[in-house]
Amino acid sequence: MPLLRRHAILSLAALGLAPVFGARAAAPLAPMLAQDAPPGIDPAGYLVSEKLDGVRALWDGARLRFRSGTDIVAPAWFTAALPARALDGELWLGRGGFEATVGTVRRATPDDDAWRRVHYALFDLPGDPRPFAQRAEALAALAASLRQPFVQAVAQRSLPDAAALARELDAVVRSGGEGLMLHRAVAPWRAGRSADLLKLKPWTDAEGVVVAHLPGRGRHEGRLGALRVRLPDGRSFRLGTGFSDAERASPPPVGSRVSFRHQGRTDDGLPRFASFWRVRGDE
Repeated sequence: MPLLRRHAILSLAALGLAPVFGARAAAPLAPMLAQDAPPGIDPAGYLVSEKLDGVRALWDGARLRFRSGTDIVAPAWFTAALPARALDGELWLGRGGFEATVGTVRRATPDDDAWRRVHYALFDLPGDPRPFAQRAEALAALAASLRQPFVQAVAQRSLPDAAALARELDAVVRSGGEGLMLHRAVAPWRAGRSADLLKLKPWTDAEGVVVAHLPGRGRHEGRLGALRVRLPDGRSFRLGTGFSDAERASPPPVGSRVSFRHQGRTDDGLPRFASFWRVRGDE
């Protein structure tokens, strides 16, 4: 499916797109977060889009920030093109471009040439009380009205049944994509994690905070053997697979947030067969 689309230009006033936040928001936005989709989910009642492999970025009308709330240092021309209202989206360089995106958006001094390859792919209007289906239509019109090729709305579509959803997931993954997002069409916007927003991928992923480096043995003597990772519930576990030689020589620092893939949970609720994926790009 096409990833991004533009709609005809419409009046922002007619769409109810008056700014929700003041020009100088004092606190970072609290994002809407996804749960894992249950097996065999019926997509009826949801709008489906590709899950982009980029860096989450929230615009409050004046500042661009990572999900953590830390400012993103973008070129002035980039932020000057954004409207005086809240946006939620992904800074994205295309499929397989996660590492390059992170390298670009985390620089303390922005590389102008690198930023000109970045897209701000929008998927929601934080704080807007309308159902998601209406927000998605308004967001597409807003993105089109900005007339900026690097600001685009993520395409949303309806799928008739679980078989169609499975085919869509397979097509996206085969093309190098990460998975799909399902957003309940009638759901209002609300911060935090809920079943109104689901992620569907061919694996399960989670994240935690690095609390210790465990030394390696044998072939890995003298470098990282495993990370001790603390989960959101406060428990920790040993994450010892999935690292490249370069990552073992220079591991994610203590205090950083990392993502890992796993195959379900053990009887005591810890990740089973966990494998390191990457350092989060929005720290």
